[in-house]
Amino acid sequence: MMKRLLLPAALAALVAVGPAAAQTAGGRLNVVIQPEPPGLMLGLLQNGPVQMVAGNIYESLLRYDTDLNPMPSLAQSWEVSEDGLTYTFHLKEGVTWHDGEPFSSADVLFSVDEFLRETHPRLRVSLGHVDTIEAPDANTIVFKLKEPFGPFLGIFEVGTMPIVPKHIYEGTDFANNPANATPIGTGPFKFKEWVKGSYIHLVKNENYHVEGMPYLDEIYWQVIPDAASRAVAFETGEIDVLPGGSVENWDIPRLTAMDGVCSTGKGWEYFAPHSWAWLNNREGPTADKRFRQAIMYAMDREMMRDVIWSGFGQVAKGPVSSKTKFFDKELPNYDYDPDKARALLEEMGYDGTPVRLLPLPYGETWQRWAEAMKQNLEEVGIKVEMEATDVAGWNQKVSDWDYDIAFTYLYQYGDPALGVARNYISSNIAKGNPWNNVEGYSNETVDTLFTEAAVTVGADNRQKLYDEAQEILVEDVPVAWLIEIEFPTIYRCNVKDLVTTAIGVNDGFMDAYVEK
Repeated sequence: MMKRLLLPAALAALVAVGPAAAQTAGGRLNVVIQPEPPGLMLGLLQNGPVQMVAGNIYESLLRYDTDLNPMPSLAQSWEVSEDGLTYTFHLKEGVTWHDGEPFSSADVLFSVDEFLRETHPRLRVSLGHVDTIEAPDANTIVFKLKEPFGPFLGIFEVGTMPIVPKHIYEGTDFANNPANATPIGTGPFKFKEWVKGSYIHLVKNENYHVEGMPYLDEIYWQVIPDAASRAVAFETGEIDVLPGGSVENWDIPRLTAMDGVCSTGKGWEYFAPHSWAWLNNREGPTADKRFRQAIMYAMDREMMRDVIWSGFGQVAKGPVSSKTKFFDKELPNYDYDPDKARALLEEMGYDGTPVRLLPLPYGETWQRWAEAMKQNLEEVGIKVEMEATDVAGWNQKVSDWDYDIAFTYLYQYGDPALGVARNYISSNIAKGNPWNNVEGYSNETVDTLFTEAAVTVGADNRQKLYDEAQEILVEDVPVAWLIEIEFPTIYRCNVKDLVTTAIGVNDGFMDAYVEK
């Protein structure tokens, strides 16, 4: 027997009647994208800037409100069997790709079962719970699970499961398909032009499957490498929207105090961005657990949050964000304690071998953060060599495990089974991707705990398993946790409904309009 997941009445009415009369169609928005993404093929690249732009080009089966409740997208309704093993999605009819070709369940089946299994390590972990995927007709897709997997309905977000066109990618070398340079999706906006180093131009999808939407005619994602220039561009009116992370933190109070300027911290509920430094567990000093613990004690993370991150965030206690389900509140702290760090280094016999530190090339804030870590580490006797890269170079070095310490931040996706386990389970160690178990940590007990917690019934039972996993990880320090990041979005107050979902601007321009 199947049970239907019904749409809330208000949402069902909105889907049925289309846009409200008060919402104004037309207009252009100028939005900062920082840094310039290495590409826009969302099935291949998962950098934050890629998701921010391409999330408005591609779509998945569902969207999520700020309480993480699922909403329709390419799927108009869905059903879950009583035993929790069968998920049936009924796709919207009449949907077309940006090149005019019809969309169908064949695209979903190809995307999930072929393309993304190969290219998307985070989704691949979740798909490990899937027994079969079937497309019984052009408008139906059915997932049959091996066992109940409670978070399963949370994996259908555009960055997690972007649906790609089968007619363009089937039988090709996915990574080198020429279409990667001109992405084709089903989303509210179409790719128009990319002038490298200047702007990415998206235009309204006139044949979008939601009647009357999007409201905007076009979006220019402006590439402005200099942080001060980005702030000035907003102050002078050249820029309408500053997504989270697009200006340096110390500029935020001044910009948000301007007349006619609004800001919100919403739109990150699904992601819960968690920052840390990858620590190479395979070789060199960082392969020794005592060295990794010493790094944690050496860092003044409260200073980093307050001074470098301007107070936007919370010091991270371990692998699970306090904003994510199953966070262990009882975890011990790695307080700033240089003497403990020095004692651990002496105990292991650290010989002064330099470690290579790779900053995240996302702006001056991140550069200063890396410099602060370098200073903290050198104060306890750890020699540090900084290595500078651009975004593509960072992707390559981390993917090739060519680093000792490397800054990053990753999303948690509402549940440890979706966004946390992928970073620590040994089955997700694979060269070629910077978003899996990059550090090379391997612990059979942790593997077992994450596997069992993902499929265990009952929140209390899952909590016990995740608590045990977190305790082991905090002891082993496979990565150096930094802070739970907060990213305010700053925009002109006449820009309405920009942040309406749990991923904010990453899919928000479908709803956004400019009040005239």
